[in-house]
Amino acid sequence: MAQLSVNINKLATLRNARGGNNPDILKAAADIERFGADGITVHPRPDERHIRYNDVFDLKKIITTEFNIEGNPTEDKFVELVLANKPTQVTLVPDALGQLTSNHGWNTIQHQDYLKEIICVFKNAGIRVSIFVDPIVEMIEAAKSTGTDRIELYTESYAKGFEAGEKEKAIAPFIEAAKKANELLIGINAGHDLDLNNLHYFSQNIPGLLEVSIGHALICDAIYLGLENTVQLYKRSVKM
Repeated sequence: MAQLSVNINKLATLRNARGGNNPDILKAAADIERFGADGITVHPRPDERHIRYNDVFDLKKIITTEFNIEGNPTEDKFVELVLANKPTQVTLVPDALGQLTSNHGWNTIQHQDYLKEIICVFKNAGIRVSIFVDPIVEMIEAAKSTGTDRIELYTESYAKGFEAGEKEKAIAPFIEAAKKANELLIGINAGHDLDLNNLHYFSQNIPGLLEVSIGHALICDAIYLGLENTVQLYKRSVKM
């Protein structure tokens, strides 16, 4: 069964909208763990529009499950932030400055030398490394030689295809990418636009899936269903 890591960025967005500390990000993270999540994910960005850098330090002190920090290592302070907190996992995402949300994976061929260098920095600190990739076999093959421990499959195209009623066509490239990752002994994570409608089918059909990271959809569902119930519904969705 794949693990569920809950991205709490949207809770921080809500807090920041009014200032103060409501919702309390630390309490929310602890409660999400207590409700059954296997990990907490954050994606701090330079403008700190949701998770702030100081949140990362505070969260590190209280998280008892896996802690995953996402971000672009070319951003100022990101590498320093990760090394100072030593999360269980760092997920490297090629976001542009000011980007609304992640929308593509690394070109692991073009950025091979850079990825090798930065991945080595994190691995030497004892941090597991995952890199965001599109479901393209050639990108998976090139990911192997970067030294990454895992890949995170960018699943927006799957989610759109599933919603359009073409789930078999939509998931096909992800199955092929996963097979290649398994062949190369690369761990498989996944995330982006996974939700209660499409998650179970994805998790059932991706061989070797280790972890899904879900934030936006889960927090939206929690408005109607309650946070505890929602976390548990997502956990059940990733059961094989």
